[in-house]
Amino acid sequence: MLGKSKGDGTNYDRDSSSVQQYPAVITSAVPQVSSISSGLSIVGKIVGDGAVTIFGHVKGELRASTVVIAEGADMEGEVSAEELTIGGHVKGTIHANRVKLNRTAVVEGDIFHRTLAIEENARFEGTSRRSENKIDTPSRLQMNRQSAQSIKASGTSPHQQAGHVTAPDLAKAPSTRDPKRTWAANP
Repeated sequence: MLGKSKGDGTNYDRDSSSVQQYPAVITSAVPQVSSISSGLSIVGKIVGDGAVTIFGHVKGELRASTVVIAEGADMEGEVSAEELTIGGHVKGTIHANRVKLNRTAVVEGDIFHRTLAIEENARFEGTSRRSENKIDTPSRLQMNRQSAQSIKASGTSPHQQAGHVTAPDLAKAPSTRDPKRTWAANP
């Protein structure tokens, strides 16, 4: 029943046109975690959306958002990650936003990073280059692809869909001289 409540004086009458509806966002509550056990050797390209932990031996390319190369593990090739923690042996090129070499780490090669932390007794032979650009990982690329698909499908960006106004939107706005004309963020 709509109307006034008898006890508190609150008006519950609502104009349905003033209620904004937002699309539901469904996210996975379970993080994606993969591991390569100590008895396993892989040659090739590994691409993961979530976290990947290496306990065994990998020769090739490894791309994931979070990578841990555990103590006793061997990685030979290129590693790309948002966050990389090394406790084992890596020979090759590393591209990561955040790199941490634990005390048991042995790295032979080049590290391209935004931040680098090296614990005492870790061994690193190669070059370290700080980069301001973020490293593209599978999860970041997937988000960019979904955003692009959303724009293509609806003709509006996620910001516009959420009601945010961008500079190009303002260019479409009518002149303020005509008070009869109205303009919405989502035309």
